[in-house]
Amino acid sequence: MALQTKIYQKENNLRLGKLIRESISDMYASRFLAKQLAIRDIKGQYRQSYLGLIWAFITPLATAAIWIFLNSSGTLRISDTGIPYPVFAFSGTLLWSIITESINAPMNNTNSARNILSKINFPKEALIITGLYKLLFNSGIKVLLLFVFVFAFGVGFHWTLLLFPLILLAAVLFGTTIGLFLTPLGMLYTDVNRTIGFVLRFVMYATPVVYAVPKDGILKWVMELNPITPIVTVARDALVGGDFHYLLYFSIVVAVCVPLFFIAMVIYRISIPIIVERLSA
Repeated sequence: MALQTKIYQKENNLRLGKLIRESISDMYASRFLAKQLAIRDIKGQYRQSYLGLIWAFITPLATAAIWIFLNSSGTLRISDTGIPYPVFAFSGTLLWSIITESINAPMNNTNSARNILSKINFPKEALIITGLYKLLFNSGIKVLLLFVFVFAFGVGFHWTLLLFPLILLAAVLFGTTIGLFLTPLGMLYTDVNRTIGFVLRFVMYATPVVYAVPKDGILKWVMELNPITPIVTVARDALVGGDFHYLLYFSIVVAVCVPLFFIAMVIYRISIPIIVERLSA
């Protein structure tokens, strides 16, 4: 009887499709763990705070209040925005805060869990889902206050208001995708986190957060190239029943973000265990 020969080869585990499927599977499997981590972090965030949940929207409200005061006092002359300026300013600063939190969330959550990552083996995607849970919780509080602004200043209800939560999710997707790409570098070099904050301060002024896109000039060109511009503008149009001037650009940004998000998840999945092992050595 002839002997059967078998040849064993090392399996290639770096196939993109397989890694994406495994990442999605681990995201779903870790949803309970992510929920518990998010609840723990949210409670810890407000446990010893006298103002509690108010801190969730103090920053965008304070920023908007400064610009509203400067505009109403005549210190700055803001071009016509087409809607009540308090609604324009607060919606812009609120959306900006959500996007910046989305960018910073993956890095902050991963850094805060560095000790756990080095001791316990669990799906790293749980940290990303944890950040999304916390973002949605904090964003929900801010959106409630934004709706108060919309009705208090006479904008009223428009059917497009129903689209706002979907646009908000697109903003979170955009910020999280950027954050995932930056997290491995941020884990290795603390300069990355500082650079992000520094760059975002300048990007804010190249985004129609507190003033509209100019009708001409270099700033108009810069704003229209900025991928955050259609997100902020389309979200604001949904609030006030606008004409969605940047809807095509918004659709392109979201369409590009979807595959990039999964690629970023794969990079995160591969790199984080290696980086944590290196930092713990």
